[in-house]
Amino acid sequence: MDRINWLVAAGILNTIAALLHLGCVFGGPSWYRFFGAGEGMARLAAQGSWRPTLITLSITAILAGWAAYAFSGAGLLPRLPLLRPALILICTVYFARAAAYPVMIARMPGHSTTFLQVSSAIVLVFAIVHAIGIWTSWDRL
Repeated sequence: MDRINWLVAAGILNTIAALLHLGCVFGGPSWYRFFGAGEGMARLAAQGSWRPTLITLSITAILAGWAAYAFSGAGLLPRLPLLRPALILICTVYFARAAAYPVMIARMPGHSTTFLQVSSAIVLVFAIVHAIGIWTSWDRL
């Protein structure tokens, strides 16, 4: 891939993640369960609580913002403020989330081991794609 495509790929990954989170809001408890949010979140959604919706919409907004920064770094959107540090922070958060897997196993008994393994692998891929995008586009950021 040439240098712009890695940040485009990062933007696409962030957009997909945002849309999947949004899908949970509309899909309800079964979507929360399927995507590994934990039984507590699924129960709250089934009870009509606003908490899962607010948490999930917050995550959706963050992921959409991260997509905008990746697309901005790729030159597909206007240059956003603090572009380079923002992309570095986004990448760092993804790496930190992937590295947190052992802690999450111990502290999140309501989540399945499979979910934690798969989600940690996914965010590691997101981190790597962002890191390559930042590295290959450094002079333009």
